[in-house]
Amino acid sequence: MNSDNTWVTSAGGPLILIPESVCHHWGGAPRTYPDDEGDYGRACAVDGYVGLIDVGAAQALVLGDMPARTTFLPQYDVLVREVAGDEDDAELPALVADLLPRVEWEAGPTWTIKEPVVLFDSVYESTEIATEEHLRIDLPAGNYLVDAGYIEVPSEYLIIVRLRLQQ
Repeated sequence: MNSDNTWVTSAGGPLILIPESVCHHWGGAPRTYPDDEGDYGRACAVDGYVGLIDVGAAQALVLGDMPARTTFLPQYDVLVREVAGDEDDAELPALVADLLPRVEWEAGPTWTIKEPVVLFDSVYESTEIATEEHLRIDLPAGNYLVDAGYIEVPSEYLIIVRLRLQQ
């Protein structure tokens, strides 16, 4: 599978996007897990495709519902979460472009972004982010409407999270 896209996978819990400057506040799953669920437990408590939680002085976007491998397609301002599929990664952007008009979007929260965000598995604490799979996403600052939807075609089962900058 050749692709220019970086994929982030999960050990089983949700992925999270945290503003870069507050990543150091993220504690992940503490060593005493499951007795103390810590920040990871807060991320797991998000119900549905997406939700916001406080991290430091900012909010992080939790990608809930499924521990699906995820990438960002900047040409469409979408996060693509592959629940299952066998499409070649290089073909995925064209497939997503074809599918976007057919997605039934569920309205999510409004998320304020002031700086780049980092996508990673919420189980990791901040000191582990650099050594684990992660993706830095640089979006223009602003308020984003976050929508999500599930779509399946014969070769792919996808959750797509759309980030729409409010004008």
